[in-house]
Amino acid sequence: MNDNGGVVGKAIEWRGARMALATVVSTWGSAPRPRGSHMIVHEDGRFEGSISGGCVETDVLQRAAEVIAGRPAHLDHYGVADGDAWAVGLPCGGEISVLVQPVGADGFAPALFERVVAESGKGRALTLSTDLESGLTREGAIEGQFHNRYDPPRRVLIVGAVQIAQSLSALAQAIGVAPVIIDPRGRFLTEERFPGVELDDRWPDEAVAARFPGESTAVVTLSHDIKIDDPALAAALRAPTGYIAALGSRKSHAARLQRLAGEGFSAEDLARIDGPAGLDIGAVGAAEIALSIAAGMIAGFNARR
Repeated sequence: MNDNGGVVGKAIEWRGARMALATVVSTWGSAPRPRGSHMIVHEDGRFEGSISGGCVETDVLQRAAEVIAGRPAHLDHYGVADGDAWAVGLPCGGEISVLVQPVGADGFAPALFERVVAESGKGRALTLSTDLESGLTREGAIEGQFHNRYDPPRRVLIVGAVQIAQSLSALAQAIGVAPVIIDPRGRFLTEERFPGVELDDRWPDEAVAARFPGESTAVVTLSHDIKIDDPALAAALRAPTGYIAALGSRKSHAARLQRLAGEGFSAEDLARIDGPAGLDIGAVGAAEIALSIAAGMIAGFNARR
């Protein structure tokens, strides 16, 4: 999964300026950044993102300056340079090809960045295709061209503002997953207990459905209150949610599945719920349980990828 959110945000912020976009279009071996990674370069030299973790950025910045000055889009290949890998090469032994294209009608149209954000806000991915010869990018998966899929940022909707939620929200932030705490109980849902975390006091079914959970969203229920947890799980099952988990014992989970089956969910639907939540690491205490859930969530995301 590519983390291009910062690049897209900067491209929108800098709209109106001349820019160039560098993209990793192919990789071999131990490449430091995955295929599809971006770096956006402003005409004044500022940039955002990375295409090699620092190995060849200096050279790509020069290529970008040339494109901003009027050179057409072009493709460059980087690998272990002969006897000079540290100059313009990848000392890790990998190889990458990088396309540098103008941000504009003859390359990557500025409106495409806004399309990525618009679809992300609806929980949907957007695929763009680029002709590597002309450097022109268009929306959709066009056969024979380079495809780049822009998934919404990963997030976890944590239902139940309990102690485990405090640890899980902190862990989620540390691994780049944006947490949202959902709980209609005002005494539990406070900024003091969850500093710097988005809070939602709506009933869970409404809160989950309103966020259009897709493949990049996890829903984890922790409240132990069926009036809160069950509606959230039902809303998550009605969407293409990437990971669904529910805290509780095996006995309570079996009872939960029976209740949800009574609402019309099939065995295939119910198999999507990770219950009891998380990987079995013998967790004891809120922090360790949160760690097991975070690990299960990442495993679930990566399995879908």
